[in-house]
Amino acid sequence: MTESERPRGRRRRSRRRRRARLRRALLSALVVGSLLLATAGWIGFRGWQARAHLLNAAGLARELSAQVVSGDTERALRTLSALQEQASAARSATAGPGWRLGRHTPIAGDDLDAVRQIAVAIDELARQAFPALLRTDLTSLVPTEGRLDLARLTAVSTELSQVDDAVQRTRRDLAAVPADRLVQQVRQALTDLRGEIDRLASLTTAADQGARLLPPLLGASGSRRYLLVSQNLAELRATGGMFGAYALIEAENGQVRMGQQGSSASLGRFTPALKVPAEIRRIWTDLPGIYPADVNLTPHFPTAAALYREMFRRKTGTTVDGVLAVDPVVLSYLLKATGPVLVPGGVPLASEKVVQTLLNDTYQRLDLKQQDDFFAASAAAVFDAFFKKNVNSRVLLSAFDRAITERRILFWSARPEEQRTFDSSRMAGALPEQDTVPTVGVFLNDGSGAKLGFYLRPAASLSVGECRSDGRRELRLRVTLRSTAPKSGLSKSVLGLGLAGDPYTVRTLVSVYSPAGGSVLDARLDGTETALGSGTERRRQVATASVDVGPGAERVLEVRALTAKTGAGQAELWLTPTASPWTTQVHSAPSCDQ
Repeated sequence: MTESERPRGRRRRSRRRRRARLRRALLSALVVGSLLLATAGWIGFRGWQARAHLLNAAGLARELSAQVVSGDTERALRTLSALQEQASAARSATAGPGWRLGRHTPIAGDDLDAVRQIAVAIDELARQAFPALLRTDLTSLVPTEGRLDLARLTAVSTELSQVDDAVQRTRRDLAAVPADRLVQQVRQALTDLRGEIDRLASLTTAADQGARLLPPLLGASGSRRYLLVSQNLAELRATGGMFGAYALIEAENGQVRMGQQGSSASLGRFTPALKVPAEIRRIWTDLPGIYPADVNLTPHFPTAAALYREMFRRKTGTTVDGVLAVDPVVLSYLLKATGPVLVPGGVPLASEKVVQTLLNDTYQRLDLKQQDDFFAASAAAVFDAFFKKNVNSRVLLSAFDRAITERRILFWSARPEEQRTFDSSRMAGALPEQDTVPTVGVFLNDGSGAKLGFYLRPAASLSVGECRSDGRRELRLRVTLRSTAPKSGLSKSVLGLGLAGDPYTVRTLVSVYSPAGGSVLDARLDGTETALGSGTERRRQVATASVDVGPGAERVLEVRALTAKTGAGQAELWLTPTASPWTTQVHSAPSCDQ
């Protein structure tokens, strides 16, 4: 071979090697691409299967919930069986090596992982929580012939704790799933499921706490005495309404009876004033420590209850073990379970009309002495119906759940070890010093000295705004107050002191509480900047505006607030319970790190 032929040979061999490497690369790419396409197709098929099973499971879960509430155990068991089948199939469809591989891909991985977590959550609830819930005899939480069977209640407590543990575990797992980068359909499914499990968790926690707390509260180890107070929503206070009528409730070994009754007015005024926490005194002066009707100018129910208990002790010499507050809307829920209740010398109390009867009609047609007599007779009649009639336990428990969710049933125990047990529940009415989610409070206090709260129609919307360079987020709150009061024809009992000038004008002190660690920036009333009273309570800045609303009129208060440092795009509202429910909207935003 000549010298010139050798380079040409080397070049030919080099070209052959390059072509061989290219063929191997192309072949490898073809094989990998085929595997990826096959995997994607498999995931797509399995995803379609999972979606169908999850949709079926969601529908069955709603049916099961309705059947549990209605007490239809036979149908509920059949529904549970079908739910377990669909939930298990959804979990299986999102398992296997292909799905696991897909969960680590850069584009669809987050969505596939979220779908897997949703399937696992529903399957866990179907296998662990729901069967135990159906086995549990919830009638143990309801009195029979004037008493609760404490032995049965203690027995059911263990199962309720297991149910609550399973629900809370699932709730925590779902809360840990990042939602910001999910596609809309998956994010919405995750949000909906979180909402449903939050509601279920609220119910199971309340039932678990009730089963554990009721025996000692109802005198399993010695007699107890409580004050049952009615919050009069016709004259608003931050926790609902002013403390009006009260009754002394005595409990021993599960047997409950009503004793002494009276009104807050009969307790008189206290001078010198009872000691009020310094923060509250700076906002409301000494009023909560002077007048029993003003103890709940603060939304922190433990403070209000402790003040009222001490006032009752000083007036009567009786020391109670706790304070339970309810309002007429709670009675409307309970009367759905008991049916109408006849009040001696008065009108029947029915679910549909009891709020209007107690908060308006009574003030229109009766004088002060007759009002007190009617309220006392009504309380006794409802108490007897609740403890002595055979009531639908499922409807009753549903009514309690709704009332607690709306913060219409509040309880404070004077025994710290018991109070700590449920201090984080809605029933405690405790204003927390730390937020899980930034929470804005809108609390209403009557400034009219009248019973015009029945005519108030409130609405609130909260929007999460910009992320700031200091790590805080801006929140925009809009509170609308509309009055349906007539321009004439109301009695003196309804019109009261008429502190707004025009006796038919509703004056409301609107206190906006910032999120914990946050602040209130400014406020505008009907578009014009308005003066605000300012203070701080439990690490929340408090801004109070006085809003007068004439008959048929509407006023709009707009407030800008800041959160503490947070990247969250969610926010919550805490509102004073009113005679007419609030109309609310909360507009979330993407997280700051998205």
